[in-house]
Amino acid sequence: MPEPELMTERLALRRFTHADAEFLLRLLNEPAFLKYIGDKGIKTLADAHDYIEQGPLTSYAEHGYGPYRVDRVADGATVGMCGLFKRENLSLPDLGFAFLERFFGNGYATESSLAVILYGREVLRLAELAAVVDPGNRRSIALLEKLGFREEGIYRMPGEDQNLLYYLYRFEPQP
Repeated sequence: MPEPELMTERLALRRFTHADAEFLLRLLNEPAFLKYIGDKGIKTLADAHDYIEQGPLTSYAEHGYGPYRVDRVADGATVGMCGLFKRENLSLPDLGFAFLERFFGNGYATESSLAVILYGREVLRLAELAAVVDPGNRRSIALLEKLGFREEGIYRMPGEDQNLLYYLYRFEPQP
């Protein structure tokens, strides 16, 4: 198991490896993921391995960051993912998170997002972060606003016909 990149009181955030294909196959096909994030076309373990190779592993190599697997420290259960994504048409890293529905309501998205935001500031030395969200995803919108993100307008992914809300997080200047 890879060493944690980030730790919180209850969570360990680790880089994805090919060993996580089964988990990602399940997560990316959860009803809430399909409804609010979209169908990534991951229907088999082979698809999940391709997703890991072309997504997280490529992002770590090219940008030094990416999505992380979120595990509970208490029992090692993998509960979701959270991290920074570099979208080709966004100038800023994008905070993204998704959790298995059975773990909703435990504060894991808040806790892991705060760790990722701190990493963005302290390690990556970022001035700003973006986030995009489906306008109907009230839970994620509430979380982004709780974290200090502010709605800045509408965003549309290339090749998509749905408008998303674009949020921005500005770090306080560091001395």
